[in-house]
Amino acid sequence: MKKKKIVITGGPGTGKSSVIHQLEAMGHKCLHEISREVIHEAQLNGIEQLFLEDPLLFSRKLLEGRIDQFQEAEKDPSELVFIDRGIPDVAAYMDYLSTEYPEEFIKPCQKHKYDKIFILPPWRAIYKSDNERYETFDQASNISKYLIKTYERYGYEPILVPEAGIEERANFILTNSGL
Repeated sequence: MKKKKIVITGGPGTGKSSVIHQLEAMGHKCLHEISREVIHEAQLNGIEQLFLEDPLLFSRKLLEGRIDQFQEAEKDPSELVFIDRGIPDVAAYMDYLSTEYPEEFIKPCQKHKYDKIFILPPWRAIYKSDNERYETFDQASNISKYLIKTYERYGYEPILVPEAGIEERANFILTNSGL
């Protein structure tokens, strides 16, 4: 059977990391979100909000990391590999910020193809901001719209994950992963 690379995405605070941790606890291979690592590294270098101060540099670092994750998923022997955010997320966020970007951001979205895209939509009841997640709920909702449009632009049919408990959401994703 062909290995499947499955992206779990959505706006900030939609429960992606919780679902990824649940899938991992269920024995599945998962690759975690890298943006907090990029943010933390920038903060150690005295840049409090790299995403806001230099969106192109921040996005370039994310793009490199997400391409690395795609390649790691390709090499992994697991039948399913779940990835917290995909390469097109980078373009979606830059579109959200109205940031122009060069072709180097478009080509990887066209070249590296995932098998399924699951989007966790905004859910006010679970939304919380923190030191790295500074967006309001309304901004997170708007980002979600950009994510859907971007993935559709690259030929995907994103599947919306319903509001439910973490285990139910993980099971929904597993059921709809095409195994």
